[in-house]
Amino acid sequence: MRITVWNENLHETRGDEVVRANYPRGIHGAIAEGLAAHFAGGDDVIRTATLQEPEHGLTDAVLAETDVLLWWGHIGHAQVADEVVAKVHERVLAGMGLLVLHSGHYSKIFQRLTGTTNSLLWRNEGERELVWTIDQTHPIAAGVPSPIVVPRQEMYGEPFDIPVPDELVFVSSFTGGEVFRSGVTYTRGLGRIFYFSPGDQEYPVYHQPEILQVLANGIRWAAPRQALRAQTAQNAPTDWFLT
Repeated sequence: MRITVWNENLHETRGDEVVRANYPRGIHGAIAEGLAAHFAGGDDVIRTATLQEPEHGLTDAVLAETDVLLWWGHIGHAQVADEVVAKVHERVLAGMGLLVLHSGHYSKIFQRLTGTTNSLLWRNEGERELVWTIDQTHPIAAGVPSPIVVPRQEMYGEPFDIPVPDELVFVSSFTGGEVFRSGVTYTRGLGRIFYFSPGDQEYPVYHQPEILQVLANGIRWAAPRQALRAQTAQNAPTDWFLT
């Protein structure tokens, strides 16, 4: 498995002390380290990439060597170059898996893949979140308790302006009574996409073993089912029909 964890890395680099306390090596570093326990052998490779790197760390070579890309963004969506978004979009259609995390619902790549605003209700008062498994047979839910208890988290609530999901895996409830479709899947082209909402930068959510289990399951589910292929236009053959 070849995994790339992408993070805009802006909260960390602008000196947000709460975020730096939760994630001393960045959100991308915490996720990569947490996933290492699930992908620790053989040819498994976990790399990280950030907004500040050339081509945001998502060069042609990196994308060509990525089976599943994890995307965390929040305040830097507009800073992501359209050229990079186009490359990621092409790779997803060709079969690369994509996990969109938390406020990545507003990312350019997720909006391009869904064709919707992906807007939602939100309130950040550090409330308890309960993540309920809706589809107990889904591979992403394997070995995951129901509910997952997230002690403090930003509230995301309905309506969530996304297309009807291919699959609804998790629904969250919050102290204020709101509910939210917190784990949904899509297929675009040959690529599988999993959106999972828990993971605000102000809380140490990505240190929870249950959350990391969901991410590991999501990676395995989203991994290419066949060799990634280039999306190139070709003329249709004309010698197959009878004349």
